[in-house]
Amino acid sequence: MQVQTDKVNVIYDKTPILHDITLQAKENQFIGLIGPNGSGKSTLLKCIYRTLDVNSGTILLDGTPIHQFNYKETAKKMAVVAQHNQYQFDFTVQDIVLMGRTPYKSMFDKETEEDYRIMEHALTLVDMLAYKDREFSTLSGGEQQRVILARALTQQPSCLILDEPTNHLDIKHQLMLLQTVKKLDMTVIAAIHDLNMAAMYCDIIYVLYQGRIVAVGTPKEVLTKELIKDVYQVNTDIITDKNGHLHILFLDD
Repeated sequence: MQVQTDKVNVIYDKTPILHDITLQAKENQFIGLIGPNGSGKSTLLKCIYRTLDVNSGTILLDGTPIHQFNYKETAKKMAVVAQHNQYQFDFTVQDIVLMGRTPYKSMFDKETEEDYRIMEHALTLVDMLAYKDREFSTLSGGEQQRVILARALTQQPSCLILDEPTNHLDIKHQLMLLQTVKKLDMTVIAAIHDLNMAAMYCDIIYVLYQGRIVAVGTPKEVLTKELIKDVYQVNTDIITDKNGHLHILFLDD
């Protein structure tokens, strides 16, 4: 699925948050959004997955304005892994992941054998199948985040939205999560805090700063010492390893 934003503007409490944001995610591309805290990454994602309305501009899915889809149709096309996931009641991991099948159900429909098969496959992908009978509230933050990814995958979307998905994960599971997502046959738009992770997994990076896109390109085109200094106010060395992968070293001077 292709996702586009065309001159999106968002104003909150009379304060401009996003300014003329134009972005294109082509089919099966992994798009990264980077930028310091407060740059507008999460706000843009919330507009794309419809928890926040734009003041002007258009968001399109495969060329169709997103408001022409009802919310159930949008949930079949797009799934979200947000930063914070809290539930007031005790649910098992299995219950949480099966919630991803909701867009395919009428009010009184029960889960089918196919739903359970999809749920178990998703938990296997995130290395959490052995936890399916555990209460969600007993899991660590990182384990919960992997379960939320599994829930998103059970929606069988064409586009996956990730809002800093690796924040609570150790290194092994950061890599595992992004490797899993990279292999999926879907478009991915992800706000990523770790620049080295963005360099490893993103096809195209959009750099946001003070609510504007200030750079767009491949990791090698965008992640330069000059840009990182301008946007993050830190000094770096940029090296390329023998496999052609970019690595950013942060300096203390």
